[in-house]
Amino acid sequence: MPSREEIRRIKKRVEQELLKRPGVTGVDINYKTVNGVRTDTLAIVVYVKKKRDVTGPDRIPAEIEGVPTDVVEGTFKTMARAKSS
Repeated sequence: MPSREEIRRIKKRVEQELLKRPGVTGVDINYKTVNGVRTDTLAIVVYVKKKRDVTGPDRIPAEIEGVPTDVVEGTFKTMARAKSS
């Protein structure tokens, strides 16, 4: 498993491409959640407006460069945005 710093670099490389996909509202790093339970596995978290079955190039892969992904329904807000809202 890549280190937290390696995951940050990977996320930075792929973030803009992920944000271009339909319905994606944000990209972050956090612990993967499975069936509502937080795991000890760091993941690239992709926030989407609405979870749905997607095929082809718009599908979020299960992992990116060896880092698991987690697709979460909702809108991502940075702390700076949250404070100004």
